Amino acid sequence: MLEKIQETAEFLKGKMHTTPKTAIILGTGLGSLADEITNKTEILYADIPHFPLSTVEGHSGKLLFGKLGDKDVVAMQGRFHFYEGYSMKEVTFPVRVMKELGIQRLFVSNAAGGMNPEFRIGELMIIRDHINFFPEHPLRGRNLYGDRFPDMSEAYDAALIRQAKQIAAEKNIRVKDGIYIGTQGPTFETPSEYRMFRYFGADAVGMSTVPEVIVARHCGIKVFGMSVITDLGVEGIVEKVSHEEVQKAANAAQPLMTTIMRELINRAD
Repeated sequence: MLEKIQETAEFLKGKMHTTPKTAIILGTGLGSLADEITNKTEILYADIPHFPLSTVEGHSGKLLFGKLGDKDVVAMQGRFHFYEGYSMKEVTFPVRVMKELGIQRLFVSNAAGGMNPEFRIGELMIIRDHINFFPEHPLRGRNLYGDRFPDMSEAYDAALIRQAKQIAAEKNIRVKDGIYIGTQGPTFETPSEYRMFRYFGADAVGMSTVPEVIVARHCGIKVFGMSVITDLGVEGIVEKVSHEEVQKAANAAQPLMTTIMRELINRAD
């Protein structure tokens, strides 16, 4: 596994014309940020040794190197999900490659179902913490980096969270913060599951992000995450939901999330 990670990193170093410290996983709600990356080098996942391929509609399969404002960045246009049939090692493989490339900060986004009765469809939630409800842990197996039993008391960087809230206030963008619970999918939740997850203390639920964040923190990479609330699982108003409706709600929220992320990335030390 470590040899594969290092081989992939060496391949990418040969293609890079920048030395980024910042990585972005362009999940739901952040797709348009790719258009703002300048001086771009695009590499198809299919051309990268050992890289998985995204099979989800709406997720591209490219790695982008370039500049966002005055910051060198690497961006994943399309992520990998456990429900696609990948192991957790495959899902999180790109994050381990990021460590080998010298990445220090990771910014992630996702679509999520809201369970907090104060949430509205299309709202943005800064992820304050998460609950790992996946059936396989991404650090299971041989310990590749860091502590065998890594601390997760601050999975999401407190300073970046404060800065994001300040930016949202400056831009007059309504944001909430909350706890994200990650599940394997691919089904959306039943009313009883929404109720259970709310009882656990979660504000939103989705099918990604948590494995990537765990591995990033294990690698010593700081993380900031945001969710777009694309459907509601609040008791009494649970409605049928489809992937198309999720994408529609996420697309409507894209400009707001992009604004916050762009500013945050450029202000980060």
